[in-house]
Amino acid sequence: MAVPRAFLFDLNGTMIDDMGYHQEAWYDILNEDLKAGLSREAVKKEMYGKNSELLVRVFGEGRFTAAEMDRWSMEKERRYQRAYLPELRLIDGLGAFLERAKKQGILLAIGSAAINFNIDFVLDNLHIRHYFSAIVSADDVAISKPNPETYLKLAEMLQVSPSECVVFEDAPKGVEAADNAGMQSVVITTMHEPGEFAAYKNVWGYVQDYTDKKLDGLF
Repeated sequence: MAVPRAFLFDLNGTMIDDMGYHQEAWYDILNEDLKAGLSREAVKKEMYGKNSELLVRVFGEGRFTAAEMDRWSMEKERRYQRAYLPELRLIDGLGAFLERAKKQGILLAIGSAAINFNIDFVLDNLHIRHYFSAIVSADDVAISKPNPETYLKLAEMLQVSPSECVVFEDAPKGVEAADNAGMQSVVITTMHEPGEFAAYKNVWGYVQDYTDKKLDGLF
């Protein structure tokens, strides 16, 4: 692979190791409040895409109005933020990795299925917004991952071709979105094992965090 011009990052589970907190917030909402009766493993399998898409997958079309889905979505995020804020930090090595990329002229961007409420929570509390030239959230796309819209929109905003982008992801659906966009991906193994990505041919490598020397090969 040629030296990339842009690094595109998923947020949750990729920049911060917080997916367990999202899972617990959803488990609480879905079971205690909405009585879905799902196991934690079943909840984990549904945790991709927009919050509204998750609610439709679990309960079917028509169970909630748009306003009700927005209300449950925000309540879930408030519970997640309250629980996670004391532990909020970048995955090991990411701060230095962002600084290195910026100094070498590699463009940086975020493409997340999170709403802006959560993206702002991370960027502003960690004071890292200045690294990123573009951000695409759940609010900016019609269909979230594995649809490629998130990553294709970022490439367009950065004025680079998809083949010049490397996507950092933690979830199979995110890697699939990168594949659908014609982009290589690096998998951060915070929530999923390498075997869960066996179907995807666009995986450049697997790392536990950003201290892995394997990442030197991207520069």
